[in-house]
Amino acid sequence: MAGSRKPASARHDPLHAAVRAALVRARLQNRRVAVALSGGIDSVVLLDVLRALAPGMDIALSAMHVNHRISPNAHRWERFCRALCARLRVPLTVRRVALGARRGKGIEAAAREARYAALARAQTDCVVLAHQCDDQAETVLLNLLRGAGARGAAAMPETGALPGNSAATVIAVRPLLGVSRADVAAYAKRRGLAWIEDETNADERLARNFLRHRIGPLLDERWPRWREALARAAGHFGRVDAGERTLLREFLAARGMRAPSEAKLVEMLRQLGGARPDARTEITHDGAVLRAWRGAVQVAETKPAAGFESLAWRGERALRLAALGGELRFHRCSGAGIDAARIAALGLEVRLRGGGERFRVAAGRPRRTLKNLFQEAGIAPWERERLPMVYCGEALVWVPGLGVSADWQVSARGKGVLPEWIRA
Repeated sequence: MAGSRKPASARHDPLHAAVRAALVRARLQNRRVAVALSGGIDSVVLLDVLRALAPGMDIALSAMHVNHRISPNAHRWERFCRALCARLRVPLTVRRVALGARRGKGIEAAAREARYAALARAQTDCVVLAHQCDDQAETVLLNLLRGAGARGAAAMPETGALPGNSAATVIAVRPLLGVSRADVAAYAKRRGLAWIEDETNADERLARNFLRHRIGPLLDERWPRWREALARAAGHFGRVDAGERTLLREFLAARGMRAPSEAKLVEMLRQLGGARPDARTEITHDGAVLRAWRGAVQVAETKPAAGFESLAWRGERALRLAALGGELRFHRCSGAGIDAARIAALGLEVRLRGGGERFRVAAGRPRRTLKNLFQEAGIAPWERERLPMVYCGEALVWVPGLGVSADWQVSARGKGVLPEWIRA
């Protein structure tokens, strides 16, 4: 435990101004606000500042402590937080959590996930978190070292959803992101605050501690303001992320869909932007499915091919396939299409793919799986499920987007039938 001096006046402190500005940006006047109180210096300082600001902003202030029960000193931290809040007359809620099955996660990640899940259940409008500028810079660097993209480089937003809790209605605000660790320590000294030192902060087996104690001092020698620079870069990337949120809202509104909560919007963007280029991403929202593939997003039905059965072609100019969302037209022509003589002998039938089909797109080339051909043609996975395939007997003779099988092409002077798939 540290700090023993008598409290100095907190009036007009520059740290108060920084926190108040963040609270105003987040529109927290007249709201219920809970401080995530670990007992460490950052959260103790934040509680002290908010206690001073709350009356003037008409904020109903409380605190919440999450006891992970990992450290042998966890009970001391809980007792400290209880005593501090009792002395300050700030209501405190304590949540004791168990990490359970970690499923490949490190202990830091598992504890963080459990902590945010507990905070998401808080009876409040907003949870304020005590991350400061140095934390932000370290997070940016760690995310980049792990290969994160733009959203990882944006690190922690000042205002947004609690990480990993897309369904939560509680927002998270980090009002200290513009304040350095040194400024937080100076404030605590001026105010004579006491706090708990977490013994794991010295454990360099943990990635963040290794960065803080070993890498940080080396960077200080060459780039003394590297923390501010990385935190500033996170702000730039964060503005890009905010623009993406606006675009997604507009995309949904243009298709008659309700806007999701801020928390779900963040989670939707994380899924849409975090998948591998060829990964199939599906997100259910407002009775529809958002599907993303190769950078494109599409709103689709939840059961794309419901109700479709195989259908014989009896010479019609077009077949209306409502279950597949389009019309299959048949053009009679010379020197192109499926050989009409072979159609006369075997007939044509429209079916959906069954899986494992192989197809030859050009003479002299090998037969290849439809899956590989679809990938090369850029046809999204969900579109493949809705495509009408044309068979002659048991042979696959035409595929939308790929054309007529080389084995069934009519001769240059022969009569053919050329299908065309028109989406509604």
